[in-house]
Amino acid sequence: MRIFISISSTNYGGLWTRTLLSSHVTVKDVQQRNIHEVSGDVIPINMVKGIGHLRDPRLNKGLAFTLKERIALGIHGLQPPRFKTQEEQLALCKASVMKYSEDLNRYLYLVELQERNERLFFRLLSENIEQMMPIVYTPTVGLACQKFGVIYRRPRGLFITIYDKGHIYEILNNWPEQAVRAICVTDGERILGLGDLGACGMGIPVGKLALYTALAGIKPHQCLPITIDVGTNNEQLRNDPHYIGLNKSRSQGAEYDELIDEFMAACVQKYGQNVLIQFEDFGNHNAFRFLDKYRNKYCTFNDDIQGTAAVAVAGILASQRITKKRMADNKFVFLGAGEAAIGIADLCVKAMEADGCTQQQARNNIWMMDIDGLLVKNRPEGNLEGHKIWYAKDYKVMKTLIEVVKEIKPSVLIGASAAAGAFTPEVLREMAKNNERPLIFALSNPTSKAECTAQQAYDHTDGRCVFSSGSPFGEVKHKGKIYKPGQGNNAYIFPGIALGVIATGVHHITEDLFLISAQTVANHVKNEDLERGSLYPPLNNIRECSIDIAVKIADYAYAKGGLPSEYPEPKDKRQFIMSKMYDANYDSPLPNLYEWPGDYAKPRILPEK
Repeated sequence: MRIFISISSTNYGGLWTRTLLSSHVTVKDVQQRNIHEVSGDVIPINMVKGIGHLRDPRLNKGLAFTLKERIALGIHGLQPPRFKTQEEQLALCKASVMKYSEDLNRYLYLVELQERNERLFFRLLSENIEQMMPIVYTPTVGLACQKFGVIYRRPRGLFITIYDKGHIYEILNNWPEQAVRAICVTDGERILGLGDLGACGMGIPVGKLALYTALAGIKPHQCLPITIDVGTNNEQLRNDPHYIGLNKSRSQGAEYDELIDEFMAACVQKYGQNVLIQFEDFGNHNAFRFLDKYRNKYCTFNDDIQGTAAVAVAGILASQRITKKRMADNKFVFLGAGEAAIGIADLCVKAMEADGCTQQQARNNIWMMDIDGLLVKNRPEGNLEGHKIWYAKDYKVMKTLIEVVKEIKPSVLIGASAAAGAFTPEVLREMAKNNERPLIFALSNPTSKAECTAQQAYDHTDGRCVFSSGSPFGEVKHKGKIYKPGQGNNAYIFPGIALGVIATGVHHITEDLFLISAQTVANHVKNEDLERGSLYPPLNNIRECSIDIAVKIADYAYAKGGLPSEYPEPKDKRQFIMSKMYDANYDSPLPNLYEWPGDYAKPRILPEK
């Protein structure tokens, strides 16, 4: 049978139909969207029938479907005759996660939950951040990336390879969601402190964007994880029969740069100029290049550089209530001169400028070390390329950290080196010798890469240090006092920035936004937090931090002018931003029934002739 179809191009809840004007097609040519491809913010009841409501994670409520809903949706009898509330389901899920002794098994349980019941997954995360975030993201996500070839089950993002050059826009078209507002992209070259994991790095953007939703309420269908696979230089990985990426060494040079250029242009072509593109875990040699290259052309930031910087500066700003020192009164030594360390140093400079320093005066307060020793202009190895040169000093060559600490006498020691144990007892004792309250920031992650543990920091500074870490540590006991040090997690920063940028349509992300975010987080730190040894608010308060950061960004953007594209300016920015946020509570899939007035809804009875 042949039929004549005329369809206009429409978008209902994200479901796009192609224009088939004046086309002759057979019935078998008309295809319905598969269950997993149902997309958009609002899914009309007539789009999915029967068991599809149980198979689609966005629609599934499990045993929380009421009897009326089960009958109306055609799923009555497909589930046990038990009815549960979402709260009962949450309690069961939490108990199920914690019954596993291995964090990787907990991670896999949460992945399965997300693929089965999206709202339940995000509510579990958002209401149990302190317990669940270390499983969904650092440090467990690092292990998940290392095992990614074994645990991979179904797509949660896009893979774009070097061989797809010239076809990136076509690949973006294969993603079922149209209203993408945030992209997190990695090329897998520097995954946490674990090195080059190639395509197995996909766990990072997937986990990062899960936190966008859990911690800032950005709608999951607006988030797109992407891994750009240009090969890997990890020979052990290439020889692994379970490796899921291209079995080749990394492409470099012009070929690689042209691929990234095409990727950026394709994202904007597909999703609009204001789509947020977050770079994650690129190699040091590329991270700064791309940030400098794209920051004024696209809505983009690099979390390893700018997010890490903001959360570290937030901790330093909060510590001022303990040390009584302004930012400009500190002397800094960094172990590590990669993207994280340089990013922190740059934002410290901006904060010191706010204290009244010149840029050069601020840089003079910062001393940095890399694998070749102290950054000094006359060292034999050189290696002062890129942003390192800004912090190179006219000073004598020094090779060891203890030598530098004794000579420079810093008040703040920051580790971003992935060199486990580099803050030795001797280094820590020297910091305590020179400062009443030394700041010790061991920021490398995962935990196995930390420069020192919290226990070591307190033990070797006689309990006087102000400690922060990049990965979580448990409670620490020193001389009868219990400390609970805070984790300088980027999650305090990037979800709020993303929420503010997306809600207001900011088209360029300036450094000012990161300093604003750092100060906002510092303002959330209470005296009782400082008393227990933390420079950060409790992890369970991150969502409130995110909303406040978004509001401050909106205030700044509209006051400065030219940054936002969402007009008219909202009168109540907090209410406006919260109205854009995802709600993880169940709602009813049934339509709202209502009556028409008078006799308009009654059958019309014609008079007899």
